[in-house]
Amino acid sequence: QVQLVESGGGLVQVGDSLRLSCAASGLTFSSYAMAWFRQAPGKEREFVAAIKWSGGTTDYSTSVKGRFTISRDNAKSTVYLQMNSLKPEDTGIYNCAATRLYPIIRDQAYPYWGQGTQVAVSS
Repeated sequence: QVQLVESGGGLVQVGDSLRLSCAASGLTFSSYAMAWFRQAPGKEREFVAAIKWSGGTTDYSTSVKGRFTISRDNAKSTVYLQMNSLKPEDTGIYNCAATRLYPIIRDQAYPYWGQGTQVAVSS
């Protein structure tokens, strides 16, 4: 019923930019806080960014603060992650997630997840 579909990943070089999108369906999008997580092979999933259901309130991990920007378009039921100045450590599978709670960075608290989109940053 609920679907989150990420897109926009790809293979880029250090310093490049990517814009990830996550389109949601099957839920009242404006009632959910949205977040981005990422996971590198063999590593634990980590929080990247979150945005409150109403927008305007955001949180970022220290590693991406100043480089990434999370935003949402409730009319399109879509959340975005603009990634600038990409580094090799940004490589991983990026998933968007939805929850009624905010702010939280614990991935277990998110009931809905997308399938993920791959980001690979080479030097």
